[in-house]
Formats: sequence, structure tokens, C-alpha cells
Amino acid sequence: MVEVYELWIVIVSIIVLKLCHCIYQWSNPKCNGKLPPGSMGFPIIGETFQFMKLHDALQFSAFVKERIPRFFSLFTSMHYNFICIHGPVFRTSLLGGKVIISMDNELNMEIAKTTRIPGVPKSITRLFGDNNLFVQSIESHKHVRSLTFQLLGSQGLKLRIMRDIDLLTRQYMEEGARKGFLDVKETLSKILIECLAKKVMGDLEPEAAKELALCWRNFLSGWFRFPFNFPGMGVYNMMKVRKRMMKLLKDLVLKKRASGEEFGEFFKIIFGEKDGGKETMSVENAIEYIYTFFLIANETTPRILAATVKLISENPQVMQELQREHAEIVRGMTDKEAGLRWEDYKAMTFTHMVINESLRITTTVPVVLRIPDHDIKVGDYTIPAGWTFMGYASVHFNPEKYEDPLVFNPWRWKGKDLSALVSKNYIPFGAGPRLCVGAYFAKLLMAIFIHHLCRHRWSMKADTIVTRSYMLMFPHRCDV
Repeated sequence: MVEVYELWIVIVSIIVLKLCHCIYQWSNPKCNGKLPPGSMGFPIIGETFQFMKLHDALQFSAFVKERIPRFFSLFTSMHYNFICIHGPVFRTSLLGGKVIISMDNELNMEIAKTTRIPGVPKSITRLFGDNNLFVQSIESHKHVRSLTFQLLGSQGLKLRIMRDIDLLTRQYMEEGARKGFLDVKETLSKILIECLAKKVMGDLEPEAAKELALCWRNFLSGWFRFPFNFPGMGVYNMMKVRKRMMKLLKDLVLKKRASGEEFGEFFKIIFGEKDGGKETMSVENAIEYIYTFFLIANETTPRILAATVKLISENPQVMQELQREHAEIVRGMTDKEAGLRWEDYKAMTFTHMVINESLRITTTVPVVLRIPDHDIKVGDYTIPAGWTFMGYASVHFNPEKYEDPLVFNPWRWKGKDLSALVSKNYIPFGAGPRLCVGAYFAKLLMAIFIHHLCRHRWSMKADTIVTRSYMLMFPHRCDV
């Protein structure tokens, strides 16, 4: 009996020692140099729960704000590639992966320019698929960027997209005016889906269009989740919707091809049917691409617009100046029913100032997500190859670059280049070769939506969390 008891003590001791060793290895990962300061949190879970706590979309999360003063002094006057590092850089573990978080803009810009591998969590990789052309390789990424830019670049928007967006926005705004309310996020999501579906898939049967729209809207908000594909987990539910949507897209494409029905002009570009070009990708890759294209477009812009509307509604002077600008545009139209022209869009100077300021103040999430393919020395510290690098646009809130950075002030953009998507102190769409290819499209959507809102007098009833939808209340119809 004593021998059995002693054996159990030995077994338990070995298990405890092994666990302690694993915890030590997790807390102190190996590195060819010295890791940035920080904590890896609990094994596997890391610091994910602190990172994912709900927060106001107009502020950095508490997770980030708590760590900025803690590590700031450690990085004063450090250098990387002759660049002086001023902001804190620290390590952590999120969603089961090892992560470096940077609050230094110059380091973020350099990593964005020199590193091409996207730093996406496994939950997002699962959602997009292993064969997705956006993340598969550098060459495939260049190819799909080139295709996307044909539709969503400034020329594509001018020739192919603007009129449809204007018409759809006007229709939904009329409908909202009749009902007396308008859900901003939901409405823009519908406009996006309807407009892009027509450009990509061509005319759809009502049932197919309805089911497709339902699939897109059923995706859960926020893709940064634990990558475990088990029933009840967020990734499991998203994968179910993905499977359903991919099947629907494939059925639609094969049916249209078999019957000889017309695809949308963008689908013709994908298959090289315009101007007698060669087929540029297989049906399977095209379906993956279309799926990703819609998913990305529908996840970001509606949320930003909802926050923008909130900011405008809380600033009467901004609202008044917007209404003055858009009333002037309407007065200059020879045919008010003909819709907006490209020249009208370019003349929305103050609107672009509002959009730039909104993008500046709402960019509180990582804008640079990369995985370095080699170790990077930053002063005394090393960013290891294979770790996820997450860069925040802390420069947007730097009082040395922006006076009263927490104040929503569109007039700060007066006299500046409003068409620039990125600059040294402004990176709402990321930077480098993975700069958001839909940036021009997002700005056009927001400008047209704001234009039609300004043709009505509106008030707003907002949810308490700014990442949710917003309800615009139309007290009366008032075109100007």
C-alpha cells in the first residue's frame, strides 16, 4: 500500500513538473535575441479575453490603453533601419497565437512596406479558406488586387459604380423617409450587397438575390475569435454560413454558365471575357474570390459610416455646413432627378474633410497586420519571424500631429490633400502593398450616403455602443 502511494506521489510530481515546464515555456518563448516586454497570459488563452472586451469605437481598447504608459519609457530613442522608435512595442498572446503589438507609427509604416505576408488569425484563415487568393501567395494577391482595382479604383467607380450607388441610396432614403426611420448600418449593407451583386453576378432571380443577401447578413460581427471549430463556437457558426454561401454562389455561377445568361461586367473581367482576354482564374478560385470580396466590403464600411453619422449628429456646426454644401450641389444640377455626377462628388470638399476626420478618429483597431519572414531588430529587442505583428494608428491621436486629437474637427483638413489615402501621419486604410484596395469605394459610399442624408433634416437615436447600428429619425421630408 505504501509503495502504491509513493508511486502516485511520483506520477503526480512528474505531471506537476511537466505542467510547470510548459507554463514556463509559454511565458518565456524562445527568441534569437531579447523579446519586447509584455506578458503571454495564460497558456493557449493568452490575454484574449482582456483584448476582446467591448469598448467605445472612438477610443483604443482598455487592453491597449493600460499598456501604453507601462512600456512607453522603454522605447525612447530606439532605432530600427535608421528610424527612431518613439511608441511602445510589446508582446502578448491572442487567439492562441504569439503577437507583437506596436503603437509606433514609423515602425508600423516600415513593416507595412517591407513585409507582404498578412498577419491574419486562424479564425479568419478558416473563414476565408486555405486556397483564398488574397492570402495564398504574393503573386495571387497582386493578381486579385489588380482585378479588384478595375472595379473599385477611381476610374472603375466613375464609369461602373457611382450611378448605381446613387440610385440605390436614393431609393432606400425615400423608403426611410416614408417609414420615419432608417437603420444606417443595415441600409448601407443592403446597398453594398445589391450594388456589388449586380456588378458581379448580373441580374438574379428574386429568391436567389434574397438568399444571397441573407447569407451575407448572417455573418457574425468581428472575425477575431478563437480558431476552434466546435459546435457553439463563433468560428463554427461562421463556417456553417460560409459553406452555405459558397454552395449558393457555385450553383448560381454554374447555372448561369450552362444557360448562357449574362454575368455582371466584373465577372466578365474576372474570366477575361471583356476585350477578348484570356480566362484569368478557374471557376473555383473565382467563387472564393467573390465570396471574400463581398465579405470584406460588408464588414467594415457600414460600421464606419454608422460612427460617422453619430459624430455628425453630435456636432450641429458640422451638420449645418454639410447641409449648406449639399444644398449648393443640388441647386447646381440641371436635372435633379438625373442623380449625382462625378464632378459633384469631387466638389464635396467639406464632405471629404468630414470623412477624413471620421476615418482618423474611428481608426482604433490594428491597421497593419503582418507576419515577418525574418527576425527584426528594434533597438535592444527582437521581433521574431513567424509572430503576428499588429500595428495601431496611434499617430492619429498624437497631440504633436493633431491639435486636440480627441475632438472631432473636420476643419483641421482644410487646405490638405483630401484624396490621399495614406500619409506619414494618416493610415486609416493601412499602408504598403496591402493598402486596402476598397478605400476609394468606401469613401465614395460614405460621401453619397451623406449627400442624401443632407437632403433630409434628420435627428438620431443611437445605441449606447458605437459599433452597433444607428437609427436616423426623419421628422419630416425636406428635399433641398
